[in-house]
Amino acid sequence: MRSYQQLFRTPEFTPLFLASALQTAASTVAGLALGTLVYAATESPLLAAVSMFCPQLAQVVGATTLLSAADRLAPRAALTGIALSYALGTAAMAAPGAPIGALFALILLLGLIASPAGGVRWGLLNEILTKDGYLLGRSVFNMMSGIMQITGYAVGGVLVAVLSPRPALLLAAALYGAAAVGLRLGLTPRPPRAAGRPSVRATWRANALLLSSRPRRHLYLALWLPNGLVVGCESLYVSYAPNAAGTLFACAAFGMLVGDITVGRLLGKELRGRLGVPLLLLLAVPYLFFALRPGVPVAAVCVAVASVGFGASLVQQERLMAVTPDELAGHALGLHSAGMLTMQGVGATLAGAVAQLTSPATGMTVMAVASIAVTLSLAAASLRHAEEGGLVAVGRG
Repeated sequence: MRSYQQLFRTPEFTPLFLASALQTAASTVAGLALGTLVYAATESPLLAAVSMFCPQLAQVVGATTLLSAADRLAPRAALTGIALSYALGTAAMAAPGAPIGALFALILLLGLIASPAGGVRWGLLNEILTKDGYLLGRSVFNMMSGIMQITGYAVGGVLVAVLSPRPALLLAAALYGAAAVGLRLGLTPRPPRAAGRPSVRATWRANALLLSSRPRRHLYLALWLPNGLVVGCESLYVSYAPNAAGTLFACAAFGMLVGDITVGRLLGKELRGRLGVPLLLLLAVPYLFFALRPGVPVAAVCVAVASVGFGASLVQQERLMAVTPDELAGHALGLHSAGMLTMQGVGATLAGAVAQLTSPATGMTVMAVASIAVTLSLAAASLRHAEEGGLVAVGRG
C-alpha cells in the first residue's frame, strides 16, 4: 500500500480513523482542563502533572492483568464500550464541587478500563490493512493525532481561559460520545483474534513470550523509556507557563506531526532504519535549554523541534511487527501502548516531584538528561549484543 488514497478506500479504515480523531481531541481538551482545574485548586506542579497523565499510571495494572483481552474481545464492542465509558466518566468530572480525590479515583478507573484499548485498536488496524500498509496507516493515525492535539489544545485553551475548565470537560465528554456512536455504526462485527477468555494467566503468558526475545525487549524499552521521560517534560507545561500551556502543547503536537510525516511518508526504509537513535536524542536535547528558563516564544520553538523526535516510534513499531507472530499482533501492540502510557504516567509523576522540590524548568531539564542517558545506554547495549539482533532494536528504531 503506497498512497493515502488507497488507505481511505480500505473498508473500515475511515470510521476507525474518524472515531480515533474524536477521541484524541477529547483527551487533549480534557487533559488541559483537568490540569488547569487541579493546579488552580492546589497550586501543586506535582498534582497538576499527575492529573493530566493519571490514566496512564493505571496502564501498568492493565498490562499485567487485562492485556490478553486485546485479542480476545470483539473489536467493535470493546472500542465502543471504552469510548462510552470515557464519555460518562468525563461528564462526571465536570460536576461542580467534585473533590480532588474523587477526580483522581475516577481518572484511574477510566485508565484501567482503557488499558486494552491500544491493543484492540492497533490490532484491528493491523487486520484492516495489508502487512505493507500498517506503517503508512499508523503514520496517518499519528499525523491525525498531532492535528487533533493542536486543535484540542487550542480550543481547550480558549474555553479554559474564557469560561472555565468545566465547560471544556463537557465538550470532551460530547466528543467521546460521538466517537462511541461512530465506532458502533462504522465498524463491522469481527470475531476476536484469539480464542479463550481474557485472563491474568493468558496475559502473563503472552507478555513472557513477547519479552523472551532480546531484540523485542530492546524495542519495547526504546519505545517506552525515552518517550515517557520526555512526556514528563510536557506534563510541566501548565506549571511552567500557566497562561500559555495550550500554546506549548499545540507546538509540541505540531512537531510530532512533522516527525510523523517525515518518517512515515518521506523517508525510505533504509534511511529510517538509521535514524532510531538520532530521533530519540532529538526528542530530549531541546529540553536542556529550559535550564535557562526561556520565555514562551523560545520555549515553543524548543518543544516543537523536540517533538519531531517522536517519529522514532514509527520505525520501532514497524520492526516490532516484523519480529512478532501474527496471532500476537494485538497483544504486542497493546503491550507497547500500555507500557508507553505507563511510562508517560511515571515520567509525569517524576517530573512533577522534581518540579515540586525545585522548579518546573529544573524538572524539564532533569527529565531531558535522564532521557538522553537512557537512549545512549540502550544504544550501547544494542552494540554489545549486535550478534543477537539488538542493534536492529534500537539503532533501527
